[in-house]
Amino acid sequence: MAKSLTIKNLPDALHARLAAAARQHRRSLNSEAIVCLEAGLTLAPAGAEERLTAIRALRETLPRNGFAPADSDAFKREGRP
Repeated sequence: MAKSLTIKNLPDALHARLAAAARQHRRSLNSEAIVCLEAGLTLAPAGAEERLTAIRALRETLPRNGFAPADSDAFKREGRP
């Protein structure tokens, strides 16, 4: 059976972010909160060895000679308004 939860003293800024995400995903505020909680609580935090393995695997996919400064700037700005 589903349970209810009341969140008290929710900061205005956090409420605004949750409401914006709910609108973007076309969900109710309640549904968005549930999705956020599930996402945050389902993933087990990766250990240091797992993170290093993932970083090394990513590094292997990158070009050997590095990136030009213009490429780095473009990557930083990608997706920013």
